[in-house]
Order: sequence, then structure tokens, then C-alpha cells
Amino acid sequence: MINYKDKISATLESNTDDLISFVQEIVRTPSLANEERDVQEIFHNKLISLDMESRILPVNFNDLEHHPAFNDDGFSPDSRVNVTAIWNGSGSGKSLILNGHVDVVPVGPEDLWSESPWSAKIVDGKLYGRGSCDMKAGLASGLYALKILKDLNFKPNGTVIFQSVVGEESGGCGTLANIIKGYTADGAIILEPTSLRLSPIQSGALTFRLTIPGKATHASMRWDGVSAIEKYSLLHASIIEFEKHRHDVYDVEFYASKERVAPINIGTITGGQWHSTVAESVIAEGRLGVFPGESNENARKEFENHIEEFSSKDTWLKNNPPVVEWFEGQFESGQTQVDHTLIKTLSDTYKSVLKKESVIEGVTYGSDLRLFTNHANIPSVLFGPGDVRLAHAADEYIEINEILSSTEIVANMIVKWCGGDFE
Repeated sequence: MINYKDKISATLESNTDDLISFVQEIVRTPSLANEERDVQEIFHNKLISLDMESRILPVNFNDLEHHPAFNDDGFSPDSRVNVTAIWNGSGSGKSLILNGHVDVVPVGPEDLWSESPWSAKIVDGKLYGRGSCDMKAGLASGLYALKILKDLNFKPNGTVIFQSVVGEESGGCGTLANIIKGYTADGAIILEPTSLRLSPIQSGALTFRLTIPGKATHASMRWDGVSAIEKYSLLHASIIEFEKHRHDVYDVEFYASKERVAPINIGTITGGQWHSTVAESVIAEGRLGVFPGESNENARKEFENHIEEFSSKDTWLKNNPPVVEWFEGQFESGQTQVDHTLIKTLSDTYKSVLKKESVIEGVTYGSDLRLFTNHANIPSVLFGPGDVRLAHAADEYIEINEILSSTEIVANMIVKWCGGDFE
């Protein structure tokens, strides 16, 4: 394996145009939740062309619904598919999963985009389009790491499993389906956009609905009613203070800011029925952050206790308390110890390729990492190209240079982790 790093670098250079064209192809193929099959066919066909044992696997909720990590995301319970490909090793090395999701979030108002959300246009070294950052480019970098090694006639000692999954954005049904089917390995790299930071720690996220009651009356006599909107505004302010209190109490390492670990966000608010009527109710939906190492149960209890305590001090709400419901995504936190061999090997690989030290940093969002660490006992790390702040936004883009760096690092990581020979 003398000079294999140089061989990988040179082979990546010869594959660069093909890699970027592939990223453009998959970005131009819309893959909203429940509509992922077309892009999955592209991945499947590409893997077949690499002589990988690729399979299209159905995701059936009937197989998942009794699992404690299952989240019913409201989409089709039986028509969505994963693509899983296996590169069998000789059996004498450690195995590795490369995992990523193809489902993307809605594009939002298209007039906020400079080009079509599916353009995959390249401008100044940036490739634009929904899913480019989150996370089709990362998944493509994993696939092309395999292609480069195949081009070099590498024979791994440990088996490599490539997983293109669905449903990550809305609960993780794709990765959970693979776990239930028995796919396992000695380690997993989830190619999420981390700006090439190593992220073995993730916060959790729990979706909730708050219903705040009021008392309707004619707007001209508003003093005789109780505005649910006004009550919610007070409650909202208290939730912001509650978020700050939780961060004061929890002491978490490996986050860029100790004040930004488990955010609480209100995403939607609806209230009232008529502009000239005092609002009789408000419904607010949001997500509650879960600290690494904290259980979902504890986070829910703390939030519910806060709502109850706040309401007990309000003349109206103490007799008409808000209702808290938990629905859809209930993502646990998850983590791999930062001194685990997987993290050390990836960190060493990063340094050998980019000639600088890696950064280990936890992420504030829920991901499929929790499924691997909590329910499959697989050490895992988030690592991939792209700035997550661009994900879910208009004019989402990915830096091409980061795609190339990710591909080179992952290819070298496979050699280091799995072992093998170049024939």
C-alpha cells in the first residue's frame, strides 16, 4: 500500500468531472418525502456499474411500528425504498457503513431562489439546488470514494456497506429499516453536512403542539373576552427563558457554544377565527431540543412542568391550562465517545489528507446517528461536506472543493479502517 494516498488523490482528480456531473444529476432529480424512488434508481444503477451487490429494499411501516425508535411520519407506509450495496471484504478487517439520506425538505417559495431549486447550477465553485448540501453531495462523495478504490483495484479486508436511505428528515424510517433487516458493522460514517468537522455527538429533537385556550367575544368588547394570542405571547416569552435556564443547568462538552446545544423553536402558529373576534385559541407547533445524555422522557417532563408552572401563575390559564401534545419526530440524542477508535482513525485520516488537525464538534440537530448508537450498538460519526446553516434554505448550495475533500478523506478512511490491498 505504498503511496496509496497519492494514488487516491490522482484518481480523484481524474474522476472529478464525473463526480460533479453525478451530483448535478441527483440534485436535478427531485426527491421530496414519498418521492424518492427516481433518485434511488440512479444510485442503484451507479452502484451496479461499480460491480457492487446493490439491492432496492422496501421500507414497510408494518416491520417498524413496534420498534421504540419508530416515528410515523405520515407518509406512505409501504411504497418507499432504500438502496443498500455491499462490497464484501476478505473477513480479516473491520467493517464500515457509509450512510446518507436522499429525501429533501420542500423548497418553499420559489421566488426566493435565484434559479430553479432543481437547477444544480454551478457558480463560483458552488453547486446550487435543494438537497445539494443536505445531503446528496455527501452521499455522492461516499459513493465516489468507493469508485476510486474500485478503479485502483483495492480489495478490502473488511466489508463496506453503502446505504442510501429515505425518511431521515421526518423520523428515520429508512435507517431504522436497515437496522431491523440486520445490517451492522464495526463503525458508521453518516455523510451529513458538518463542514468536514467530526461530529460524534448529536442533540435530540422532540416535536410538540401547544393548544392555548381563550374566550371569544366581539372585538369591540375585548375586555370581556380572553385573547389566546395575548396569553400565548406571554407563554412564548417564558419558553425562551426556559431554554436559557436549561442551558445554564446542563454542562455539555464539544459544542461551539454552550448556549446553543438544545434549542427550543416555535415553527408554526395559528390562532383565532376572525379579525373582529377575540381569539378563542392558539395552536403553536415546535421542537424541543434534547441534551446529549438526556432522555426524551426527562426533556418532555421538564417542558410540561414548565408549561404547568407558568399557567398556575396566570388568572386565566390556571383554570384553562394549555394542552401539550407530542407528535411526529421524537428524536433521541446520541453519541459515540470521542476517544473511540473510529473517531481517532477518522481524525488521523483527516490530518493526513488535509495537513491540519480535525475539529470535533457536537451538532444541535437530530440525525440517524442516534439510531446506530442507541439501537444498533454501532459507533458512528457525522462527517461530510456542506454548511448545515444552508440546509433547508433558499439558494442552498455546496462548495465543490468540500465535495472533493470529503471524497478523498472517506476513500483513505476505508483503507485505514477496513484494511486491504491494492492489486
